[in-house]
Amino acid sequence: MTDSSQGPRETVDLAAHQLTLLGTAHVSQASANEVRELIRSGEFDAVAIELCTSRYQSLTQPDAMAKLDLFQVLRQGKAGMVAASLALGAFQQRIAEQSGIEPGAEMRAAVKGAQRAGLPLYLIDREIGVTLKRIYQNVPWYKRFGLISGLLGSVLSRQKVSSEEIEKLKEGDVLESTFAEFAEQSQTLYEPLITERDRYMALKLVEELPDGQALRVLVVIGAGHLKGMSDHLHSLDAQPPARDAVRQERENLEATAPRSRWWKAVPWVIVALILTGFAIGFSRDTSLGWSLVAEWVLINGGLSALGTLIALGHPLTIAAAFVAAPLTSLNPTIGVGFVTAGVELYLRRPTVGDFSSLRRDVSHWRGWWRNRVARTLLVFLLSSLGSAVATWVAGLRIAGQLLG
Repeated sequence: MTDSSQGPRETVDLAAHQLTLLGTAHVSQASANEVRELIRSGEFDAVAIELCTSRYQSLTQPDAMAKLDLFQVLRQGKAGMVAASLALGAFQQRIAEQSGIEPGAEMRAAVKGAQRAGLPLYLIDREIGVTLKRIYQNVPWYKRFGLISGLLGSVLSRQKVSSEEIEKLKEGDVLESTFAEFAEQSQTLYEPLITERDRYMALKLVEELPDGQALRVLVVIGAGHLKGMSDHLHSLDAQPPARDAVRQERENLEATAPRSRWWKAVPWVIVALILTGFAIGFSRDTSLGWSLVAEWVLINGGLSALGTLIALGHPLTIAAAFVAAPLTSLNPTIGVGFVTAGVELYLRRPTVGDFSSLRRDVSHWRGWWRNRVARTLLVFLLSSLGSAVATWVAGLRIAGQLLG
């Protein structure tokens, strides 16, 4: 049913449960007000929202970044994921500054309303990290650089957010709006971003609903998910699968493909080829061998140091990048980024203020270099990128000298 004064709604009966799907606008005070009024009405005994655990924590614990263990983030290889999350947060902050409304206000209203009313709250969306990984894996490798660069350009730009972008946020969340331009042109991107999440939220809701309880549930989702999720819930009601089957399908939608053995072997193959090149050079002529080694050191150390310089790393961090990159490139078990970030952390230890102001600082591009936490992430990423590019450049130059 639809009412011009309300957001789009649809009622779905699922076994003994009556689900009221409310399609909301993520940048709309009216949507937030409507959510509050519905919960206050007393018509519902549970609330489900389009949030995952990490986004819920970010919403309810805005100071969580102050407790971030940056060294653990680097050691676990999550620097890129944290940087992507911060970049999306920067885009959200720009929306808030220009529209006067914080995206996700209706989700905050749902959380607070459920807490005040003492209602169960179900988080039904897939983890944002899993969605990002599945988006990345679904895109052909040769298109990934364009996707990443386009994403970074859209979220870090200081240009005024267009009215079209704000309109997109009325249909989907920040993640969807950020990728919207790509998703409209790519089914491989649309699938993990929209279609899979529609199915995932329907399955998660079926799993969460307890038998004999939560008989009337308000489901707060972006308007763009309303039709897809409704269709999936109707199909689940028409042919109810066993709970084990629901759980298995939901887990399948959470799975990310492990790196193939071939890709895991690539770094070791490159190391073997480089060392073989050195050996051939020295066997032909000692001066040629040293020339190859010098070229490897200068190119690898130079480009990694350049990346660190662009990140405005400490002078000693830049020196560490130059020294470490040629060595770590020959040892796939440790990356130069871990070394440079460690040195940067030692020389410029972030303060409590850096962590507390992190989300606000990164909403302006200068803040990525001014904030010590964000700058350390940049040092890690850009020094690693410089070394990765240098490995191929230097490797091709060595091959050219040996074959020429």
